[in-house]
Amino acid sequence: MMSTTPYLEYRDITAGYNGTEVVSQVSFAVCKGQRWGVLGRNGAGKSTTLAAAVGLSQLQAGEILLNGRDIGSTPIFQRSRSGLGFVPQGRDIFPSLSVEENILVAAKNGNASEALDMAYTMFPRLKERRNNGGTQLSGGEQQMLSIARAIVTKPQVLLLDEPLEGLAPKVRQELMASITDMIDELGLACVLVEQYVDVILDFSQHVLVLESGRPVYTGPTEDLRRDHQDIIENAIGLRKL
Repeated sequence: MMSTTPYLEYRDITAGYNGTEVVSQVSFAVCKGQRWGVLGRNGAGKSTTLAAAVGLSQLQAGEILLNGRDIGSTPIFQRSRSGLGFVPQGRDIFPSLSVEENILVAAKNGNASEALDMAYTMFPRLKERRNNGGTQLSGGEQQMLSIARAIVTKPQVLLLDEPLEGLAPKVRQELMASITDMIDELGLACVLVEQYVDVILDFSQHVLVLESGRPVYTGPTEDLRRDHQDIIENAIGLRKL
């Protein structure tokens, strides 16, 4: 039975940068095995919402809880060690290091063999490229490596910020299938920000929709599809799904 205890919980948060408010009044809770998506037009505050959890945007009001503990003032590195895995925009890898070296840098507690086995089981293509440098990988392979680096830290919650950016349609489809299988197999909670609305709606069980930094819908994906075509049109920009 799926746990109802939130791994990650936002409680009426306001967040931004250098004192400027970007998002406000955001509340949602992510439990084990749940897949959340964050939708909105460009500039709506989607990435800022994720960044607040890992300490990369400024939490100005409200609380963010990880396993019931307020992490609002916790240093960034400790949030990762406490169970948050974050894959930012831009494929966060070391281009001068090999695939294997990138994975080992991220490995938790220095368990090299376990980390490599985990990464290569999730993404067999990385094993084939294990001696290649970051700049020798395709865009899809770089994103696989970025996700693998987050997963070997053994998170409870995986935050993905536009992992499909710049990828060809076939590669997007393959990568999302791998991500979904991985999350289900490991029993992870996940929050996905993505510009491809259909990807979010197909992947997510629950959705947060932001408009100009404020939530206009928080709830089940199917309810959004069925009952809120006005939100879909106004906040997301689609006339139908």
